[in-house]
Amino acid sequence: MYKVKVFCVTHTMNKLYQKAKSLPAKPGCYLMKKEDGQVIYVGKAKDLSKRVISYFLESKKDLKTEFLIRNICDFDFMVTDNETEALVLENNLIKKHRPKYNIRLKDDKSYPYVVFDYSLEFPSLLYLRHIRKKKKQLVFGPFVTGSNIFEIVKIIRKSLKLRDCGDLEFKSRKQPCILFQMNQCKGPCCDKIDKEKYHELVDIALDVFKGSGKKIKNYLNQEMQKLVESEEFERAAQVRDYLIKVEEFLKGNVAQNVELYEQNKNVDVISYVKGEKETDIVIHMVRNSLLLGSRGFYFANNFLIKDDDLESSLFSFLYEYYKTLLGQLPETIILSFEHEEMETFKKALNDLYAPEKMEVFFNRSRYLPLIKLATDQARENQKLRTHNAGNEYLGLTKLAELLNLKEIPRNLECYDVAIWQGKSPTASQIAFHDGMPEKSLYRLYELAERPEGNNDFAMMRELIARRIKHGNLPDVFVVDGGWGQVRQFAEVLKEQGRDVPVVGIAKKRTGKIGFQKQVDRLVIPGRKNYYPLNKSKELMNLLIHMRDEAHRFSRTLHHKHEHQRVLKSWFDDVAGIGPKTKKSIMQNLDKPIEELKNYTEVELVSYLKISRSVARNILKKLI
Repeated sequence: MYKVKVFCVTHTMNKLYQKAKSLPAKPGCYLMKKEDGQVIYVGKAKDLSKRVISYFLESKKDLKTEFLIRNICDFDFMVTDNETEALVLENNLIKKHRPKYNIRLKDDKSYPYVVFDYSLEFPSLLYLRHIRKKKKQLVFGPFVTGSNIFEIVKIIRKSLKLRDCGDLEFKSRKQPCILFQMNQCKGPCCDKIDKEKYHELVDIALDVFKGSGKKIKNYLNQEMQKLVESEEFERAAQVRDYLIKVEEFLKGNVAQNVELYEQNKNVDVISYVKGEKETDIVIHMVRNSLLLGSRGFYFANNFLIKDDDLESSLFSFLYEYYKTLLGQLPETIILSFEHEEMETFKKALNDLYAPEKMEVFFNRSRYLPLIKLATDQARENQKLRTHNAGNEYLGLTKLAELLNLKEIPRNLECYDVAIWQGKSPTASQIAFHDGMPEKSLYRLYELAERPEGNNDFAMMRELIARRIKHGNLPDVFVVDGGWGQVRQFAEVLKEQGRDVPVVGIAKKRTGKIGFQKQVDRLVIPGRKNYYPLNKSKELMNLLIHMRDEAHRFSRTLHHKHEHQRVLKSWFDDVAGIGPKTKKSIMQNLDKPIEELKNYTEVELVSYLKISRSVARNILKKLI
């Protein structure tokens, strides 16, 4: 794999065209750059020369391609041995550079997973929405809305009396908890059950997601019979209800057509619909013959650089999706479309997950009902977003119109300042890309405390001045505030020679006294009047989402920062605590200070990792 840098002296179509002609006719990736070296687009090609030349030919191009070309001053390229390597490399480069003009799939839902953590001596059965890959962990899902998976996990855990506590609590517990006393936990934390018997119960739970579910049904039937024989009829009725819900879950999710879904088959069926303004992709998931449901993704067509790139881009998205998939992998992937890159996609997945093998097919007849279902689902998803004013693209288009921008803004940042009684002022920076949160770009700023206390304007000036130093500015800044805050932002940008639009979100009370309500308005420099956001529901939903997210992020971290500051000041008065000891205490303390009164000197040494003399001094201060 090689990397060659190509430098341009002037930003002209002819110069770029001449440079593109010198590229090899081999597979690889190309990186389009702005004048400051920032990568703004990454693409792949089976013939680099032919592909890159097509950007700079003097032919008619659509508006979105023109905007990209207008910003290109330089490009790099990387030659690969084959198209499979190009697909993998493109994925890695997009993750590294996060280019402005590359589209990313949006999935505005957070799906739940069921996790069995075998890294623990006594594994836990977890219901999680956000998980990280790690060894000795079995992950099932994602489970979609309507699968009542939360209730099923609760029933399994309660019926089998599996542990329901966190790892820290499990390790520190010396006496069984109230769940053990209520006969809802086997008490593994206090050796009330041996490891082998506990693992037998975990295997019964595992069979619900990995097998047929017969083990849990047999177990519940036996428990119900024992309770009937001992004349505990109310508890027997409860177990009967549990059994009915588990059977409904299994019946409702097992595919009805045995011919279509072979036993223990793992299949993904993928289809897409290109609408007038957006493209929707739907993935129907079958795992162990359980139809889990579907996942939906979408992006705005206006952000697709070339219309003939659509299906090629889909393979890039799907590769990223499977690369980060946390649940079981499919053995077979069925696509509703045929494309020359299908074999490349299949080889890339098999290289990634070797020795496991995946098959990729186009329109297999036995899967046609599911393909149709996925296509219909994609179409319905588009209609639903339009009906609920959930189309971020329309909101961004309206913002571009209000600000007289030549192209639709894709990267937005919103800021909020938090201060409590003149202490610990902080500011949050949240970022949105294509109308969705980009949490990797969230930042928290600790601002200088001022003698006059709460001075929003001075804090705004400090905030934007510090942000500019980091470069890679967004297309639009959004400020939670009125004319004053917006003016401070705009002035600093002007002083620094940065031409980035700024808007503010201000509130105003309207109506008669006693019947007043708040109306959100947009503050736009150069415009005399506010723009009432209720005139555009899509723009209002987008900006309110950003403001609320900035509030949440700012308050959460501000409270944590203030809590840490109070704790540090409390321990400053304890004899024998220096910087290293204080650091150890802050890393291990996860309880209110008042609870330390219940600890002995030895327990405090073990808990906070401190010396006995320091533990003694802490207890003296507490008493």
